[in-house]
Amino acid sequence: MDAEYAYTKKRMHFGKKCNFSDNDKVEVEIKSDPALMNNYVRTDPVTHATQCSKVYAVHEVNTPTATYRDSKMFHYEGGWPKDINMKDLEQTVRYRRKIEKDELYLKLIGILTRDLAFKSMEHYILQNNACNIYEQFFADVEATPLIQRAFSRTVNVYRDPLIAKRSITHLSWSPDQGNRFAASYSNANFKKSFSSNYTSYIWEVENPNSPYMTLKPFCPTLTLEYNPKDSNILVSGLMTGQVACWDVRRGPELVDISSIEFSHRDPCDKTLWINSKTGTEFFSASKDGQIKWWDTRKMLTPTETLVIDLLKPEDQNVDKATGISALQFESSMGTRFMCGLENGIVVSGTRKGKTPGEKIATRFRAQYGPVISLERNPTFVKNFLTVGDWTSRIWAEDCRESCIAWTPGHRDFLTGGAWSTTRYSVYYLIKTDGTLDVWDFLIQQDSPVLSVKICDESLTCLRPHEQGQLAAVANKKGSTYLLEFSEVLTINQKNDKVLLTALLDRETRREKVIEAKNRELRLKMKTLKTHGESDFVDAASKPDERDEVKESCSDLRNALITQCEEEYENLINAVK
Repeated sequence: MDAEYAYTKKRMHFGKKCNFSDNDKVEVEIKSDPALMNNYVRTDPVTHATQCSKVYAVHEVNTPTATYRDSKMFHYEGGWPKDINMKDLEQTVRYRRKIEKDELYLKLIGILTRDLAFKSMEHYILQNNACNIYEQFFADVEATPLIQRAFSRTVNVYRDPLIAKRSITHLSWSPDQGNRFAASYSNANFKKSFSSNYTSYIWEVENPNSPYMTLKPFCPTLTLEYNPKDSNILVSGLMTGQVACWDVRRGPELVDISSIEFSHRDPCDKTLWINSKTGTEFFSASKDGQIKWWDTRKMLTPTETLVIDLLKPEDQNVDKATGISALQFESSMGTRFMCGLENGIVVSGTRKGKTPGEKIATRFRAQYGPVISLERNPTFVKNFLTVGDWTSRIWAEDCRESCIAWTPGHRDFLTGGAWSTTRYSVYYLIKTDGTLDVWDFLIQQDSPVLSVKICDESLTCLRPHEQGQLAAVANKKGSTYLLEFSEVLTINQKNDKVLLTALLDRETRREKVIEAKNRELRLKMKTLKTHGESDFVDAASKPDERDEVKESCSDLRNALITQCEEEYENLINAVK
């Protein structure tokens, strides 16, 4: 029984949306019939042949044998008449001139130089060209280096093992290829802290899980600095104002400590090693405004003390001293040192001065607030970097009144900065929002070349590695991040030193010109004020001449200001 039902509809109704509905209609119902089983016969085995491929017939064809022959022709030079000897240069030149003067030749050349003919002629001419695959193209042109991308990555994170997290106040790399670094931990809110654990740690770069050594002082440590000549010796500044000496070979306890009577009045947060024959001398600074020089062989008393009193330096009155917020020493500068004060002034001093006034003679008005970081350029030691409030500035020792370069104001407060130890023009800045900015003055001066969000907490200190590729950055939660920078930020190019030298010299000359004009303007205004007052006093006895004197003084002042402005613009244009 065949059940079939045909659905028919027009083509225009195809493709429409189907509307389905529930329906219980039974179209066909075929029930089983057991009687049909009697007609079923089972055959075993069954042999059946099946051929699915096409059937082809065999055809054989005999073709005639083809014979091939190679023929050659040596074409040296053709197209010459029989009476012309092609090896005779004079005859060939004479014949060419004769043909070129023929009118038919000129017409043929005109036809060949048309668009279509010229293309075909060019095609045949180019067929004779041979390409030398060994030819060196542009051999005299210097290869331009590819523009590489500046980036960084976090290598390791070293966290404070204690549950109560403390801020990291200082970092220092060991001098033995920088395999270890020391971190000093101190609670910023130490007055509200009830923890009696004041440990600091020495970490191995390859092991961020546990510290290499735990240092156990009796009070919080604010700074911890490696001896550049001996990787086993460290000095530290303590919360009590004392300075202490450590020896890794003798265990985690203090080796020697200064007497509290001869130490700083405020917490000692700055210590640096200085050049000496024995390699045992260092100096320290504090917010009490004192700089003290020490010798680890005799730690009880300082070898020398200098009070930073800007008003009367000869009195050496500690009560009138200005607090020191940054300290700097460059080993190649001998006895010279620099310190940044809490009032924004940078003092450049020397130990060779006979009096305290001579030791702190050079001063720079660097920042509006405390100078947080102060560091000389490792290559151009006459230029130094200051970081404070919301800006960083680059100074030259020859220009005292103004800096030669500066960064735009940041939205977040800057907490530190440091020069790159390998690339001349790169320096780093850290901020309270957990961001690290990398500046390169040879690439751009209005914005950083790289800005990295390291963490959500405020960054407290920064210390680049001596090889330049790594940098340790710490935050207030006790975590230290080891960053690795790309080659663009660590390796100098061929002309970087020449370009940076030219940039710094140009900016220094510009500032010197501006300083000279400012001094000249101040001198003229002072002279004008003195003469104007004397003339006004003389004319005070004559009421009729008083107005004339005022007008003459005003005219003279305006004329001087106009003249100074013109001279200033001429000098600036001449420098450019």
